[in-house]
Amino acid sequence: MALELKQGLKLSQQLRMTPQLQQAIKLLQLSRLELETVITKEMEENPILEEAMDTADEDAAATKETEQLGMVEDNEAPVPQADDNKKEEFEWENYVEDNYRQATSQAGIRNTEEVHNYENLITRHESLQEYLLWQLKLSGFNEEEERIGTKIIGNIDDDGYLKMPLEEVCPEENLPVEDLVGILELIQELDPPGVAARNLQECLLVQAKVLGEDTNDVIHVIKNHMKDLEKKNFEGIAKAMGKPLDEMIEICKVVFDMEPKPGRSFAPTETQYVTPDVYVYKVGDEYVVSLNEDGLPRLKISNFYKNVLQGKGSSTVTKEYIQDKLRSAVWLIKSIHQRQRTIYKVTESIVRYQRDFLDKGLEFLRPMILRDIANDIGMHESTVSRVTTAKYVHTPRGIFELKYFFNSGINKTDGDSLASESVKEKIKELVSQEDIKNPYSDQKIVELLKNKSGIDIARRTVAKYRDILGILPSSKRKKYF
Repeated sequence: MALELKQGLKLSQQLRMTPQLQQAIKLLQLSRLELETVITKEMEENPILEEAMDTADEDAAATKETEQLGMVEDNEAPVPQADDNKKEEFEWENYVEDNYRQATSQAGIRNTEEVHNYENLITRHESLQEYLLWQLKLSGFNEEEERIGTKIIGNIDDDGYLKMPLEEVCPEENLPVEDLVGILELIQELDPPGVAARNLQECLLVQAKVLGEDTNDVIHVIKNHMKDLEKKNFEGIAKAMGKPLDEMIEICKVVFDMEPKPGRSFAPTETQYVTPDVYVYKVGDEYVVSLNEDGLPRLKISNFYKNVLQGKGSSTVTKEYIQDKLRSAVWLIKSIHQRQRTIYKVTESIVRYQRDFLDKGLEFLRPMILRDIANDIGMHESTVSRVTTAKYVHTPRGIFELKYFFNSGINKTDGDSLASESVKEKIKELVSQEDIKNPYSDQKIVELLKNKSGIDIARRTVAKYRDILGILPSSKRKKYF
C-alpha cells in the first residue's frame, strides 16, 4: 500500500496573544505590592526606564510623549524626534553634575528629616518553638534526649499540638516507641501547660494534672465524657456519674476554663496593613473616585538614550538594542496606564450601583454580578474579574476589596432582593442579641429573618452563612454559667 502526500488549504481562526497583550493582562491582575515589585524589576533590567521626579505638569507631558511613542506601528522603531533647541551630542558633564546634585539633595533630606527612632522599631516576638527549646536546654536532658526532644518540638504546630506520629518524627532513631513516649511526656511538662499533646483530650488531661485536679472527678469527665462536654450535656454527665447537676456544672466549669490551644498566646499578633488602590470621597451629594498613585514609581523614557538613538556616532547594533528596549518600555508604561484607567472605570461603575450602600450602610448593599459592571463599562467579565482581584477601595464605610461588592441575591417577601452580605450581617446581629442560655436555632433564625426583615431564606442557607461567619451551632453556643 503506497502513501500519497497531498496539499490542502484550511481556513481557521485562532486567538494569538502577543507578548505585549500577555504583559497587559498580567499587570491587570497584580496586586499593588506585586505591581511595585514588577516595576522595580523592570527598571533594573531596562536602562531606558527612569523614575520621574518632576512636577505633575512635566509628568503629564512625559505621559503624553509615551502615548505618542506608542502610536508607532509594532514593526517600526519608535524613534523620538529631537527638538531644535537640543544638542545632538550628549553633554556628559551636565548629566553627571545634575545627578550628583540631585543625589546629594535627597541624601540631605533623608539625613535631616528621616532619622530613625529606635523606640519605633518593630521587635520580633518569641515563637512557641523557641520558648520550648529554651526550656529544653535548662531541663537537664542528656544529649540523646535533647536531640530527640528538639525534633519533637520542631514538629509542634502553632496551636501547640503534635499532629505527627512519633514514629515519623524520629524515623532514624532506633528507639522503642515507649522510650519516645517517655521523652514526649517530659516535654509535656514544659510551659505552657498542655503543649505537645496529640489531641484535645490529652491536652486537657495534662492541664488537669498541672492544676492538681487528678484526684477528683475532672479526670473521669475528660476521659469518659468528651462528647457530652462538647454538646454541653451536663444533665447526661450528672446522671452517668450519679452526682447533682449543680456539682457537675462546677466540675465541668474547671474543664471549660482550660486552654484548648496552648500555643495561642504565642501566635503572631502583627497588624496587616492594606494600602487602597483607589479612594472614594463624598463631595457634597456626589461621590468622587480618585486613584492612589502614592508609592507607585512614575516611569519615563530616559533622555540620555533618546539622544544616543538620535546621534550619528552610534552603531547599528547599539541603535537596535535601544529600539528594542524602547518598545518594551513604552508597552510597560502604556500597560500601567491602562491598568489604572480600568481600575478607575470599574470603581466608578461600582459606586453608581452601590450608591445606597455608601449612603445608608451594609443593609442596603445591592446584589451584583460581574456581568453588571462589564456591561456598564463595555468590557469583558474576565477583565472585570482580574481588576477586582486583590484590589482595595477606601470608602466612607471602610476599606473593602472590590470583590466584596459582588454578591448573590436573596429574595424577599415583597419581591425585592437583598445581597448575601447583608443577610450575613443580619444573622450576625440576631446571634449577638440572643439569650446565651437559650440561643436561636437555625430554624428560629429563618423565622426571625422572615418576620422582621421579610427575607425568604432556607434553613440550610442559614447554616452555610453561619459557618462562613464562624458562628457555632446553637447547642455549642448555649452557656450555663
